[in-house]
Amino acid sequence: MSYIDSNLMPGEQVVYRAKVSWLSQIALIISGVILLFVFFIGIIPLAIAVVRVLTTELAITNKRVIAKFGFISRRTIELKLEKVESVQVDQGIFGRMLGFGTLVIGGAGNPAAPVPSIDNPLAFRRELHQLMESTK
Repeated sequence: MSYIDSNLMPGEQVVYRAKVSWLSQIALIISGVILLFVFFIGIIPLAIAVVRVLTTELAITNKRVIAKFGFISRRTIELKLEKVESVQVDQGIFGRMLGFGTLVIGGAGNPAAPVPSIDNPLAFRRELHQLMESTK
């Protein structure tokens, strides 16, 4: 069971889920494959890419935004919808071409929370804004 599913409050439902883009990890994957043939050390960048993709969770529920990072050490961000003040999307050139970017979610009284390498961050922002408008 995922972190998000196991930490939902009574009556809380997941509205939208996002994930880390495999394409955002392309540099680690390519360097890992190259180093795998040269040295066995190539397994390290490949493992880092796999852990980043498989252990990062991001979701919008009908009550809050939840993000979880990490496997051995864990970092979470949980922000109530009414506390969200801004959602910024940062995309570099490769992010624009390959469809991934960093979300920076700002909330009242909370520091901005960056969520890197998210697949289709514009769809996440659109879903969050729609949900925020419908709950006003």
